[in-house]
Amino acid sequence: RLADGKVVTDGGEVIGDLAEILGDGAIELEREFRHRPTEPFDPRTGQGFGHVQYSFCAHRAVVEVDTELGLVKVVELAAAQDVGKALNPLSVVGQIHGGSAQGLGLAVMEEIVVSPDGARVRNPSFTDYLIPTILDTPAMPVEVLELADDNAPYGLRGVGEAPTLSSTPAVVAAIRAATGLPLKRVPVRPEHLIDGG
Repeated sequence: RLADGKVVTDGGEVIGDLAEILGDGAIELEREFRHRPTEPFDPRTGQGFGHVQYSFCAHRAVVEVDTELGLVKVVELAAAQDVGKALNPLSVVGQIHGGSAQGLGLAVMEEIVVSPDGARVRNPSFTDYLIPTILDTPAMPVEVLELADDNAPYGLRGVGEAPTLSSTPAVVAAIRAATGLPLKRVPVRPEHLIDGG
């Protein structure tokens, strides 16, 4: 196994550097994996094995809301995600940060505006279509859980998509909790917060 850039035995004895052991020769390795069969979801219950594996992510948002001006500041957007096995832990955290930032944008910024007749997009550029920048991004603590999925290669689960899905409702729920307003659409705009929406 690998540990600290070295090949070691199960007992922890260092055998040597991986590059030294492998040398200059070509390495060929072939593996075959057969996932469990998938099936359509049950139309009545919505349950079933429609995918090889599932990713799970949860978010907690902390917000400050100014209801006089309709301003929202997301102070913290914490995430916990089961990734199965983090092959590259730094990249995994980066993917979770990226998905969380995208979900933040969906909650309070991103919206395609079309003309009243629906014929033209009125915000076709990044000058007009707002997405979060580093200045909009709050503290994002991440807890990476590695609960390997026996039915997936190497126990892996998806990483980048799940945080996008769970961060948006976490931000909106935090704004609802802070204001007591029902907030039935995204993005939450200033006019939805001023004088009770």
